[in-house]
Amino acid sequence: MLGQIPPITRALLLGNGVIFVLQLLLGDIRFLDMMLWPLGEYSARVSAVSVVQVGFLPWQVLTYGFLHGGLTHLFFNMFALWMFGPALEGTWGSKRFMQYYLVCVIGAGLVQLVVATMAVNSGSPPYPTVGASGGIFGVLLAFGMLFPNHRLMLIFPPIPMRARTFVIVYGVLELVMGVTRTQSGVAHFAHLGGMAFGFLMIQYWRGRWPFRRRPRQG
Repeated sequence: MLGQIPPITRALLLGNGVIFVLQLLLGDIRFLDMMLWPLGEYSARVSAVSVVQVGFLPWQVLTYGFLHGGLTHLFFNMFALWMFGPALEGTWGSKRFMQYYLVCVIGAGLVQLVVATMAVNSGSPPYPTVGASGGIFGVLLAFGMLFPNHRLMLIFPPIPMRARTFVIVYGVLELVMGVTRTQSGVAHFAHLGGMAFGFLMIQYWRGRWPFRRRPRQG
């Protein structure tokens, strides 16, 4: 089954799965410096008698996207990647799809870095962010833009919906939940960041707003 999936999508599925197994075997403490932390340095208690120093490191805006907080978290992200990734990779090619996915992960990480740092500065306790969701939401947005009339069958509620409509509805829900702080523990603005950076990259490739390509001089 994996042999029928394009190479980058397959590598992402396998890579996320292997890293999750390592998290289970080694414990999350081994991956603290790969999680995305707010700007600054903080003390994190890892046991009854052990405290370690944690904080933001530049590579975290990428590495956080390959860690997950649990099996359910991993499953839904990888299920969406398996559903929509092959169509995008088949359309763009592997190199462009990889570029797109990583830009969405990094873009989501940068947005979450700003949001989490602002929260800490407002008095909230520091917390790490993990998960491929920023990249996955970028994939969802790209699918909606490239295949806007493709019909998707939702699970909850079980109704068909055009891909473009699905992306718009999901984006609005994420914005509302982020602003109202609904569903605590979910990085809604990171999801929106992945979609925003994905949109900008697609527009750049297309030479459309807010990017304008200069006409060629004859």
